Amino acid sequence: QGKLVESGGGSVQPGGSLRLSCVASGFSFSHYDMRWYRQAPGKERVRIATISSASIIYNYEDSVTDRFTISKDNAKNTAYLQMNSLKPKDADVYYCQASRSPYEYWGQGTQVTVSS
Repeated sequence: QGKLVESGGGSVQPGGSLRLSCVASGFSFSHYDMRWYRQAPGKERVRIATISSASIIYNYEDSVTDRFTISKDNAKNTAYLQMNSLKPKDADVYYCQASRSPYEYWGQGTQVTVSS
């Protein structure tokens, strides 16, 4: 059974940076596309970044373009989300997802807080 474990969340001041990690196990990570989502309380989960299995195709939601960078290291079975220039509105629970039709796996989420 596939599993994803996120880490790296925490509290940061506006303008600061965080790097989220998502460690995969139990499936062939290199064959899966990876995505990061975020979710505010009472709202829908929103996809913010996508990277294809071989790190060829990238896609970002408009609000994070030029600030966030998604990457994956197939040798370490790990995906990352580098978040720079953080704003208060970036404060959410962040989730990683691995997908390869028809399979998908989700992490448990990691909280990001941005405040002064």
